[in-house]
Amino acid sequence: MSIAKFTWISQQQYQKDLGAYHDAPSLEAIPLPRRATAGSAGYDFVSPVAVTIPAGGTAVIPSGVRVEMEPGWVLVLFPRSSLGFRTGMRLSNTAGVIDSDYAFAENEGHILVSLRNPSPNPVTIARGERFCQGIFLPYGLAEERVAPPEGRRGGMGSTGK
Repeated sequence: MSIAKFTWISQQQYQKDLGAYHDAPSLEAIPLPRRATAGSAGYDFVSPVAVTIPAGGTAVIPSGVRVEMEPGWVLVLFPRSSLGFRTGMRLSNTAGVIDSDYAFAENEGHILVSLRNPSPNPVTIARGERFCQGIFLPYGLAEERVAPPEGRRGGMGSTGK
């Protein structure tokens, strides 16, 4: 059952979100997330840039990717197991929640991944390295006394406003 599709954001949005990263490849050179094996639940994200995260520091990796998915589904991001075991690396917000309407945010649904390095040593994520994984999960709804507003306007973290 196919419930989602990964695509790239626009070149304009990509350039805006790259910030200080100057070694980034063109969008088409970034592999879209994919599963490593037929039995894999997680879709591996590849870092388009090389980044060294200092001990105790954080870094945001602009994936260049967005995802459109069916309502009733969410994409949850986690660090790749090997990265966590090897370095202790984790997502800054523990698990990243990509809502089904995030693809239509002002930032085109650009999936930005914030990593925290809790180790006493710097950790380097190489350009082209698989660094996090996304798993699609269905979710249910509770009875709501007040209907949520229609549609998303803002980008990352905007539902908390």
